[in-house]
Amino acid sequence: MQRIAILICFGLMLAMLVKAQDVRTNYMPGTDFSKYHTYAWVDEVKSVPRVGGQPDQILDSQVKQSVDSQMAAKGLTKVVDGDKADLLLGYQLAIDRERQINGFANGWGGRGGWSPWDGGFDSFSATTSTVNIGTSVLGMYDPTAKKLVWIGAAQHAIEPSKKQEKNQERLNKGAQKLLKDLPLGRN
Repeated sequence: MQRIAILICFGLMLAMLVKAQDVRTNYMPGTDFSKYHTYAWVDEVKSVPRVGGQPDQILDSQVKQSVDSQMAAKGLTKVVDGDKADLLLGYQLAIDRERQINGFANGWGGRGGWSPWDGGFDSFSATTSTVNIGTSVLGMYDPTAKKLVWIGAAQHAIEPSKKQEKNQERLNKGAQKLLKDLPLGRN
């Protein structure tokens, strides 16, 4: 019974380690995305509910850089003047905290078999830690039609406690997954 409990514990820990970015998107049915060629960043996109706040200037630059590269790969051009843009883009970040369990087992006890009378691990220890997990929400607004045409969210897009390079890598990966199926009608 002790071995089953330990194996279940290891299974749960492995599942926590393998967590991937969860991406969800939605768009307005009937929208002709092929007409969009330019975009501009705005501080807030109409019809996108507030989920968090705006980050500092460094993180703001990193988020926009990761999205800009994906938008360019999709054939869209960034413009500075929002009045000349086909799409207005805005984003928000929400940071949540998750508990992470780290376990370590040392050796097998007993006779080394798998029967209920054999021993389990010689020793087992577990520690918990708090991990900050960020969700990025990106919205695209058509200023001519005056409506939100696309929205997407990427969970685990950033973990602020990690190194800057890791943050940028996760943001790039999140932006790539988030915009992978953007229905532009070209590529």
